[in-house]
Amino acid sequence: MSALFARLLVVVTCFGLSVSIASATVKLPNVLSDHMVLQQGMAVPVWGTADAGEMVTVKFREQTQTAKADAQGKWSVKLAPLSAGGPESLTVTGSNTITINDVLVGDVWVGSGQSNMAGPANGYKDNDPVLKELTTVERPQLRLLKGNGTWQLCTPNNASQFSAILLSFGIRLQEQIKQPVGLMVGAVGGTPSGYWLTQEMLDADSGCREQAIAYDRDNPLEKRQARYEALLKGYEKALAEAKAAGKNLPRKPLLDPAGGKSNGQIGHLYNAHILPMVPHAIRGVLWDQGESGTALGGVDQFNTMRALILGWRKAWGQDFPFLYVQKPSGMGCAWDYDAPTTSKGDKFSKLPAVVPADGQYRELHIRIMQHPNTAMVTSSDLGPGIHPANKSGYGDRAARVARGFAYGEKIEYLGPVYESHTIDGNKVRVRFTHVGQGLAHRHGDKLQGFAIAGEDNKFVWADAVIEGDTVVLQAEGIAKPAAVRYGWSANQTWANLFNKDGLPAIPFRTDR
Repeated sequence: MSALFARLLVVVTCFGLSVSIASATVKLPNVLSDHMVLQQGMAVPVWGTADAGEMVTVKFREQTQTAKADAQGKWSVKLAPLSAGGPESLTVTGSNTITINDVLVGDVWVGSGQSNMAGPANGYKDNDPVLKELTTVERPQLRLLKGNGTWQLCTPNNASQFSAILLSFGIRLQEQIKQPVGLMVGAVGGTPSGYWLTQEMLDADSGCREQAIAYDRDNPLEKRQARYEALLKGYEKALAEAKAAGKNLPRKPLLDPAGGKSNGQIGHLYNAHILPMVPHAIRGVLWDQGESGTALGGVDQFNTMRALILGWRKAWGQDFPFLYVQKPSGMGCAWDYDAPTTSKGDKFSKLPAVVPADGQYRELHIRIMQHPNTAMVTSSDLGPGIHPANKSGYGDRAARVARGFAYGEKIEYLGPVYESHTIDGNKVRVRFTHVGQGLAHRHGDKLQGFAIAGEDNKFVWADAVIEGDTVVLQAEGIAKPAAVRYGWSANQTWANLFNKDGLPAIPFRTDR
C-alpha cells in the first residue's frame, strides 16, 4: 500500500466516522434554544432525541440529570424546581455537547387563538400610542418565541413582529412581578377553536359527545343534504351574477358536517403550533378566539373550550391557569375614557325602548369561566370591532387578570358577577361577587340596564338602586317578579353598573 493511498484511506475512514457520529448526535427541539426562559417553581422538562440506548446528561446550575434514550431515540429529564434568575448556560451532553446560552428562569406564558392574538404589534402601533411606545425599548428580561421557532430577544424589531396583545400582556406582567417572562405564541387568523384541539381531546369530553349525538339526531344526512342543495342553487345563481358583473365571486357552500365533525382538519393547528411547545413548563395560557366559532357540527364554544382546556392541561401535565378574552369585543361603556386602557371604549347610550333579547352569544362566552381554573379578560369596555385597535389596553387588562387570578395579588380583576337573588313582594335583591371597593354606577343620572319579568317572561326595564353590595329592583306592572336580566344583549352600552375599581359588571340572566 502506497503512503498516499494510506493517507487517503485514513481521511475517508475519519470522514465516515464523523458522519456516523453526526447521525448519533443529541438533538433538542426548537423551544430549547439560546435566550429561552425556563419556568420557575416547578419541575422543568428537558427533552430531545439521540441514538437508541445513548446516555444523555443535562446540567444546569448545580443540577445534573441523566437519561437513557429509548428504542425510538427519545429521552427526557426533569430539573428540580428552579428559582428566578439568570442569564446562565445549560448543557446537554451525549456523544456531542450542546450549550444553550443566555437562559433565564422566570414565568412562561403561551398565547393562542385567531387573528386578535396573531396580529403583530407593527400592524397596530400607529393607532395605539401606548403600544408604539412599548415597542421602542429593548427588554432583556422579556423573551419571545413564535410557533415552532426559536427564542428571540425582545428588541424593538422583534417586538414589532410579535403578537400585539401578548407582547402588551407580557410587558405589563413583567413590570409588576419584576422577574423574567417568556412569551410563546401560536395563533392563526380566521381559525375556529375546533382546529386547536385533537380528536382525542374532543372525544374525551362528555358534553361535546352529547351535543354531537343530539345534532345528528336532529340533523340527519338527508336533512343536511337538502340544506346544502338549497344553498348550492343560491350559490350558482350568485356566481353567475357575479361573473356577469365582474364582481368578486362568492364562496361555494359546504355540506354541514356530522355532529362533532368538521369540514376542516381537527387538530392540525394544535399539532403545528402548540405541540412543538409541549411539554416546556409554563405558568399559564392567554387565549383570544371566538369570532370563528368551533367549526364542529352541533358542538358549541362552551363545550369545545372545556375539551380544549382540559386536553391542553393533560398534554402538558399541568393544571395551569387559562385566561381568555371576552367576546364580542367592546360594545359596552367604560368607567374612564381618559385612561389609556379604556380610552377607546364605546360611549354610554340611553336605554333602548324595548328590552333586547340577543345576549346568547355573549352569554356563551361568559359561561366559559365556569370551567375550573379559568378566568375571563373582560373586554366590553376596551373598544369594539372584529380587530380592536387598542391592543395595549387588551394586554394591560389581561395582565391585571393574571395578577389577580393566577398570581393571587389582592387586586380586583373582574367587574361585579351575579351570585344570587331573592324576591320580596314586588322587589328583587341581587347579590354579587367581585364587588371590589363597592358597587357604583357610571354615566347618566341613575343605574340602568336591569330588567325584570313576571311568570309570563316578558321583560321590562326596572328601577335599580344600589344598597351596599346589592342592587334592589322593581318595575311598574310587575307585582310578582320571576326573573332578572342585566346587560343581556350583544350591544350593552346602556348598562352602567361597575365596581369602584372601574370594572364593568358581567351581563347575566336568571331565566333559562
